[in-house]
Amino acid sequence: MKQMLDETSAGGGRSEPTSAASPADGPRLADIIGPAARPHRWRRWGIAAVAVLALLAAYLLWPLLVGSGDGMTYTTAPATRGGLTVTVTATGSVQPTEKVDVSSELSGRIKSVNVDYNSPVKTGDVLAELATDNLEAALASGRAKLASAKANVAKARTTITSTESTLQSKKVLVGRNVSSSQELVEAQANYDSAVASEAAAKADVDVAAADLSLAESNLSKAVIRSPIDGVVLTRSVDPGATVAASLSAPTLFVIAGDLRQMELQVDVDEADVGETAVGQKATFSVDAYPDQSFPAAIKDIRFVSETTNNVVTYKALLTVDNTKLLLRPGMTATADIVVNEVKDAILIPNAALRYVPPATASKPLMFGLFRPPNMGAITSAEPTGHERRVYVLRDGVPVPVSIEIGATDGVHTVVKSGDVKQGDSLIVDATARK
Repeated sequence: MKQMLDETSAGGGRSEPTSAASPADGPRLADIIGPAARPHRWRRWGIAAVAVLALLAAYLLWPLLVGSGDGMTYTTAPATRGGLTVTVTATGSVQPTEKVDVSSELSGRIKSVNVDYNSPVKTGDVLAELATDNLEAALASGRAKLASAKANVAKARTTITSTESTLQSKKVLVGRNVSSSQELVEAQANYDSAVASEAAAKADVDVAAADLSLAESNLSKAVIRSPIDGVVLTRSVDPGATVAASLSAPTLFVIAGDLRQMELQVDVDEADVGETAVGQKATFSVDAYPDQSFPAAIKDIRFVSETTNNVVTYKALLTVDNTKLLLRPGMTATADIVVNEVKDAILIPNAALRYVPPATASKPLMFGLFRPPNMGAITSAEPTGHERRVYVLRDGVPVPVSIEIGATDGVHTVVKSGDVKQGDSLIVDATARK
């Protein structure tokens, strides 16, 4: 009986923990549960470590995956080998090599006009004639005066002969004491007067001859002739019109020389005149033939300047062959003057000279999960001097290269020295990847 009660007490003791545990039993329970929970805890820490390592690997491998360590996309242009032509642009107009304004030296009424616009003329051809009535009358009067003067000379010659004979006779008679010395003096005076009269008559002949020559000249000037070979550009007179000769006589005709040889007159900016020189070749175009280019060559550059709206220019004259007569006087032209030519040189685009890499780059955030925005790598600042630095893309990496530059045409520039070879990819622009 007592054994059964003890077993029952013992059983009751084993069943109490199932309903409630005393505080004293807590550590023993944790010891029982602890070993079973540790594998789960290490598993969570392992997963976190793997994630961190994956992020770190992605950050370190990002340059290899995107092909550039700075997260930039580069635009490049190749270096080439070839020739480069440097030109200076100037505008002006096509003009005849010779142009003459023809006026009248006499006043009078226009009797006839023998030419019109575009009429070809030769030297001496009659362009127009003045009425010659008054001029012919003046010529006749001049001839008459000359004849009268010559007659007076003859008369004076006769008088001289007579007075000379009388003088000689008086000398003989005075020697014989037949005549008085007073008569000799009078005979000598008459002779001297006759000689003076002859001289005056001869002077009158000269005056009359000059007047006649003037009348003949005026009559010839009544016929207006072409002074050169060429073509009539303008005609500003009609038959019946009256012209007045003066210092500011109106122009009746404008005649241009041979239009098969013309000249191009252009205004060269003062900034470019130092590069231009006599003998340089040029090409130009006109609005009438926009798809055609005409050759020319500089024959003169004037020293005097011209100022228009505070812009200083110098006039350059270029010879033009106009054998086909396509060009006309006054046509507006734009000329490209070749001031420098370089052959077989390394050429790079000017955009490569303007490229400047970012001064500072934004660091990747959160181990590279977020990439920076466009970083604005391009600036337009122009360096000075002949030393430049360009960036060549080699194996996906920008490499700075120092070079010395030469001539430029505004699009390409000659590389005189530096580690740039034909085919090198020069960076001209860059943007950040998104």
